[in-house]
Amino acid sequence: MDVDLTPKLPKNVCGGDGGSYQAWCPDDLGMLKRGNIGAAKLGLQKNGLALPRYSDSAKVAYVLQGNGVAGIVLPEKDEKVIGIRKGDAIALPFGAVTWWYNKEDAELVVLFLGDTSKGHNAGSFTDFYLTGTNGIFTGFSSEFVSRAWDVDESTVKALVGSQSGKGIVKLDGSIKLPDPKKEDRDRLVYNCEEAPLDVDIKNGGRVVVLNTKNLPLVAEIGLGADLVKLDGGAMCSPGFSCDSALQVTYIVSGSGRVQVVGVDGKRVLETTVKAGQLFIVPRFFVVSKICDPDGMSWFSIITTPNPIFTHLAGRTSVWKALSPAVLEASFKVSSEVEKKFRGTRTSDEIFFPPSK
Repeated sequence: MDVDLTPKLPKNVCGGDGGSYQAWCPDDLGMLKRGNIGAAKLGLQKNGLALPRYSDSAKVAYVLQGNGVAGIVLPEKDEKVIGIRKGDAIALPFGAVTWWYNKEDAELVVLFLGDTSKGHNAGSFTDFYLTGTNGIFTGFSSEFVSRAWDVDESTVKALVGSQSGKGIVKLDGSIKLPDPKKEDRDRLVYNCEEAPLDVDIKNGGRVVVLNTKNLPLVAEIGLGADLVKLDGGAMCSPGFSCDSALQVTYIVSGSGRVQVVGVDGKRVLETTVKAGQLFIVPRFFVVSKICDPDGMSWFSIITTPNPIFTHLAGRTSVWKALSPAVLEASFKVSSEVEKKFRGTRTSDEIFFPPSK
């Protein structure tokens, strides 16, 4: 498999006083195109508004930092206005219209990861804006706008020509947008920072999994996700997705080393990953990570709503399920070596604390 798996940073797409929109380019990260995965990041400054838009791809949005407000209109549904904060994961199916606003001093940053298999361009999102210089109103003639919305010519000119911004604008502080409603978060948002832990290993790490049980809407987008926090010096067991899913990983904080092994036992990636980088593990390839002393966390999507992983080390290792005779013959080792191999990691799960 001749594809560069090197972790990459995003590139600026557009922006201004209100904030910026960045995206990972499939020409730089070939697995995006091959895996039909899109990845982008929205950053909003105080009073920054990401204008209403819909996308050609189903996505998971994850709030990396800050607090803000999001408006979401699902197909044939009323608008939901939700307060968002760090750790929130939001499932956005096809046809969802969204806007994003930051009224706080600190920057609001939202990560988008999704499936582009039905999109216009493999490996990248295409957004369709409702307003702004690249909004749908600018494409229709005055006659069509007037008849479709039953407005006069002066109103048409105001609708088409008043907004000079594109994608992201900075609002006057006096403009008041709708207040979020707590009940609107139900079934739309799952906070991975506050949720019960699915895995918790002392001095090793913690995992929160996003699936159809805690956020049913992910069934519509066909993606699962998880937030992993690895303690300083700890290791994540070598493992692979056994249901033909891709792992798309964004490093949220910290740094560490990663190795990926593919076909014919070939090591296809060995590098250091740092906060802000994205990398993709191909289907059935085995990946393992060892974090630096300060720890490391990452948010991943998996291209199935209820992913299943096979781990090759630890108490649940597939090796421990195989019979001793098979291991001895396969490794061509003595029973003594096989017992030493089988007898390790009998209590550890998927994270291994640093050696003392």
